[in-house]
Amino acid sequence: VQLVESGGGLVQPGGSLRLSCVASGFTFSRYAMSWHRQAPGKEREWVAIITNTGGSTNYADSVKGRFTISRDNAKNTVYLQMNSLKPEDTAVYYCRATGIGVNYWGQGTQVTVSS
Repeated sequence: VQLVESGGGLVQPGGSLRLSCVASGFTFSRYAMSWHRQAPGKEREWVAIITNTGGSTNYADSVKGRFTISRDNAKNTVYLQMNSLKPEDTAVYYCRATGIGVNYWGQGTQVTVSS
């Protein structure tokens, strides 16, 4: 099982980034996928979740209206489009697959929002 995130980097406040997470080793389309983040010195927090079909999404209040989660089951990939980025969005971002008997995490990708 592998979840590999990419797309992180350094961006100025107000900018955008698109994170990707490519899954392998399990049946991606059966599981909900979520994004989480961990800032330095803070606990990991949930950011967004999408159902296995992509039919429903939910967001943390801190990112609602700015971030969009989506998925392409044909490509075994989940995305996080991040707009209007703020310095407080700086963190390592992780994707996660969840379901009965399933709890897989990626290795994370660093997002830094700074001028």
